[in-house]
This record gives sequence, structure tokens and C-alpha cells, in this order.
Amino acid sequence: MVNINDIADFICGYPLFLLLIGGGFYLFFRSGMVSLRLLPDAVRVLRERDSHRSGAQISSLQALASVVAATVGMGNIAGVAIALVMGGPGAIFWMWVSALVGMSTKFHEGVLTTLYKHRRADGTTAGGTMYIIDKGLGPRWHWLAVTFAVAGMFGTLCIMNANQLTEALMATFATPESLSANPVALAIGSVTGWEPATSMRFVAGAAIASLVALVILGGIRRIARVATWLVPFMVGLYFVLVSYIIITHITEVPAVFASIFREAFNLRAGWGALAGIAIIGARRAALVNDAGVGTAGIMHGASSNDKPVREGLVAMLGPSIDSGFVCTLTALAILLCGDISASADGVKGLEVALGAFGSAIPGGELMLMGIVMCFALSSMFSYSFYGNRCAAYLFGERRARWYTWFFILTLVIFAVMPLGMAVGFCDLFYALMAFPTMLTLLMLSPRVREQLSAGTSGPGA
Repeated sequence: MVNINDIADFICGYPLFLLLIGGGFYLFFRSGMVSLRLLPDAVRVLRERDSHRSGAQISSLQALASVVAATVGMGNIAGVAIALVMGGPGAIFWMWVSALVGMSTKFHEGVLTTLYKHRRADGTTAGGTMYIIDKGLGPRWHWLAVTFAVAGMFGTLCIMNANQLTEALMATFATPESLSANPVALAIGSVTGWEPATSMRFVAGAAIASLVALVILGGIRRIARVATWLVPFMVGLYFVLVSYIIITHITEVPAVFASIFREAFNLRAGWGALAGIAIIGARRAALVNDAGVGTAGIMHGASSNDKPVREGLVAMLGPSIDSGFVCTLTALAILLCGDISASADGVKGLEVALGAFGSAIPGGELMLMGIVMCFALSSMFSYSFYGNRCAAYLFGERRARWYTWFFILTLVIFAVMPLGMAVGFCDLFYALMAFPTMLTLLMLSPRVREQLSAGTSGPGA
């Protein structure tokens, strides 16, 4: 019998790899290697005053912070650990490749979502793949916009985040002995018939949902304000922890980088094994930087900026932060101090990372848990907005409010869902978002080149 994981493994294998990496390379070269050529311009634009102005909406800087808040999440820790266990050190090289081409892909998303913004009744704007399709490709492609929006409602439900954060809380603060004697677990179990561990996962999920609700019920402006404060703090603190690990294991760092490049092109097991490693890296990267998935376009479409190339340059910086910088920090910490020898069937991604930090830093597990909570919660804040915008496209603004409550409820559900099923659902819906998005970006890439070449839409325009 075919299950959800079998379907996800097929769609997220060669098809998704060729689409995201192959399509990303096409956009990379057709745009004149924009992610390398205009990287200094992107940094300069982000620092300019115009990128900080929001008016009645959010600013370009807040849009980027909110996108990074979504992508710098559980995938940067648990996802990297899973990639290392399943694909070895070589998978990290392919995550770097995905970051490079993902920057070009997100540039196209930022340009097109600004070019084809939807004006709402209250005067603010909305964007995303669905509006790009409707306005850029025309009515005959409306079915593709609907496909993306439906997948977006479910693909942004934070399946992996809620599941892995709950796993981390259980692994850090609970033992089988404490669970069997916990009065809360026993009380819930007496009513539901659940095991103590399942009961406590439910409690953890309810607590997570309550924290998320405090932020997302305040709307996009509250989400953006929290993200603008939270992202620099959590990335900076994570950098300090990993820097300590690197300094205390400095003699081993060259060997770690050598293993990444060596295993990325290791042909000892044949071309099939090499392709498998590349696919694992690209598949995990798709869950990390979201390039080509379409979520970034939704957030940047809510920006007050109306200059396509400027917004594209700001959007381009996202993958360099999440897949390029934060994932590299995680990989170094795990390869220096962790154990990646576990079988794929038994992998619990976050436990691998927690073990690495715990063995390298006194109290490292608790410190990493604090960072993990920030990473996971920040992702949930932004993802709730993505799903809400997809629901608003399909059902209207008023009915979209119910989606936010549905999103909060599912955090509790996914907290008790088995990891394997959670990963399968997450990968499948992401793929169903990526196919319409990448097809649209490829078809409309000439419009992006027109914006780049136009005299009034240069890098600083």
C-alpha cells in the first residue's frame, strides 16, 4: 500500500531536485548571475533609508526579517542534522549550491511579486505566486494559482516545526520515569487513554500554540515587529555558541571542510549514490530557504515598496542568511562534536544537534533549546501569515480569519504526530507549492530581465 511518505519521496526526489536546482541555475545564468553580480548592491539597498520606511504596511527590511524569521527555523538545526545523517557531510555542499541559486530565485520572486501586487480594499497591497499568475500569465492559468493557494494553506502549517520543537522539549525536560509519575500526564491519559509521553506532547503543543497566538492574532505588523527584533538576536546568539565550538576544536575544522567537499563528489558508491546525496541536500535546503516555494513573494508583496528591483535585491539576501550562514554553523557544530552514524529510520534530527552542543559546551543543550524555541516560534509567526494570505485569496478576507484559528489548532495536532509522517506531509505540500511557483518564475523571467535592464529600475531603483 502506498503511503504519504512514498508519494513525498517520489515527488521530492528527482522532480523537485531538477525543478529547484535546475530551474534555479537557469534563472541564475539568465539573470547574469545576479546573486553574485549584484550582492553588494543588495547590501547597500538594505541599508538605505527607503528600505526602513513602512507607511501603513511593512518596510522592505521588515519583510526580509519576517521571511528570515520563517526560514531560520527548525530546518536550520533539525533539517541540517537529518541531511547529515542521511547524506553525510557532502549533503552540506549541495545546500550551499541551493543557497547560491536560491538567491537568484528569490530575486525573481521579489521583482515579480512587486510588479504584480494586488491592491486590497483598504488600500494596502498583497502579493504572492497566486497574484503573479493571475496578473502575469492571465486567466487561463488561474487553475495554477488556485493549486498554489490550496497547497500553501496546508504547506505552511508548521508540521515540522511543531513536531520537532515538541520532541526537543520532551528530550530535554522529560524522562520515562518523570512522565509515568507526572500528574498532568496521568490525568490526561485517564480521559484519553494516551500514553504519558503522548499526553505531555499534547501539553507542550498547547503551550506552543498559546505563545504563537499572542503574536499572530495581532496581524502582519505585529509579526514584522517581533521578527525584526527576534531575528538578529537569535542568529547572533547562535553564532556565539558555534564560534565557541569552532575555537575549542580549531585544529579539526580543516578536516571538516575537506570532508564536505570530498563527500559531495564521492563516487565510491557510484553515480546513483552521488545523485542521492545531492538530492538529500537540495530537499533539505528547500525546507530551509524556501527559494522557489513561493512564500517569500507573499511577504515581500506586503511591503510598502513599489520598486520591483529594489525589493528583489532585498529578497535575494534571505538564502545567504539561512542556507548559507546559519546552516553552515549547524553543520560545523554537528560535524565537530556530534554523531551522525544513526540510521535514517531512527533519526531524530534535533536530538543529534542537542547531543553535539551538549558534548561541546557545559549546559549547551539548554542554551540550544532556548535558541531552538526562538527559531521554531519565529517560523510559526511568519508561516501563519503565508497560510492566511492563501486562504484570503481563495475565500476572501473575512473567512481568512478562521484560517488563523485553524493554524493555531493544528500546532497541537502536529505536536503529537509521528516524525516520519510529519516530514512526508511537509515535503509533499512544499513540492506542490514549488511546482506552480517555479513554472511561473521561468515563464515570466523575461519580465525580470526587462526590469533589470530598464534605466529607471537599476540596482538602486
